[in-house]
Amino acid sequence: MKNKLGRSIYLTEYVMINGIEQFLFHSGTDYDHPVMLFLHGGPGSAESLLAQAFQEKWEELYTVVHWDQRGAGKTLMKNPDKLPTAELMLQDLFEVIQHLKKKYSKNKIVLLGHSWGSVLGTLFIRKYPDEVDYYIGVGQVISMVENEQVGYNKVRELIMQADDRKSLKKLDSVGEYPGSKVTFDKEFLKKVNKVRKLQGKYGLGMKMDMSIWFTVFKSPIFKWSDIIAFMKISKANGEVHKFLGDYDLRDEPSVFEVPIYYILGGKDWQTPYVIAQKYLDEIEAPNNKITILPNAGHMTMMDQPELFFDALREIYDMENSGAEMTELVQ
Repeated sequence: MKNKLGRSIYLTEYVMINGIEQFLFHSGTDYDHPVMLFLHGGPGSAESLLAQAFQEKWEELYTVVHWDQRGAGKTLMKNPDKLPTAELMLQDLFEVIQHLKKKYSKNKIVLLGHSWGSVLGTLFIRKYPDEVDYYIGVGQVISMVENEQVGYNKVRELIMQADDRKSLKKLDSVGEYPGSKVTFDKEFLKKVNKVRKLQGKYGLGMKMDMSIWFTVFKSPIFKWSDIIAFMKISKANGEVHKFLGDYDLRDEPSVFEVPIYYILGGKDWQTPYVIAQKYLDEIEAPNNKITILPNAGHMTMMDQPELFFDALREIYDMENSGAEMTELVQ
């Protein structure tokens, strides 16, 4: 693996986590920087292969670690029969954090959760608040059912405004959507695929076009086996999909012990920013802030990398200034 940018921290490793070897990709410029653990989406969609497209400037602030979760990417290929549940992944995450704290001599780490990773990250900070400095949610999931309802209504609205009869016919063919509960069976996956394609057409969701694959192929850690892992996502993550079906963050208390920040795409209707925006107004946390990036969709950090970094730096400065004030008082 070539270290083209000459990073002082640049390595991959398999670590024994919760009984299986799991993949980590580290990149950074200074061992004194805070450690950020990136929790990818999906479940099963390892984003370590996309890191070079958005995180170079992040490493001015953080040592960034990507973890291919159980049931995803290189960890899945290493352990094809060790499949995830939500509870197992929380245990995995706890052990990954212990490994990072020890490796970098840190008391706590920073968590960034994208899409499904925002579910895992939020569950984790509820259960283990003492392990995390602060949490950053991107494509933050509040309710799976409401996500799909709001996203469906928005694309229908735009199709009607455009008098796009061809797209309206495709949307009508989906039938009732999503129903009272999201069930990730073959019928629903066919429906969601149609909805996602139309959302992509109208700039409301993530487009799985060739540009994404070109980014994947150019990754310094890409192997052809990663394509095989991608093809196994649905089957490998069946139990987590069941958990997600009726997931609603509002079913739990709205009090957190960890500062919470959201960086959301103003054109993200796959995990609609309007739902997360309303939720953040209702919670109690030591600190919280929301930044909505214009013209950014579900892949917020790739759609608007400069604006995303500005938001990240603002969060970093807010947290760091607090730490500096504490040191001065002591």
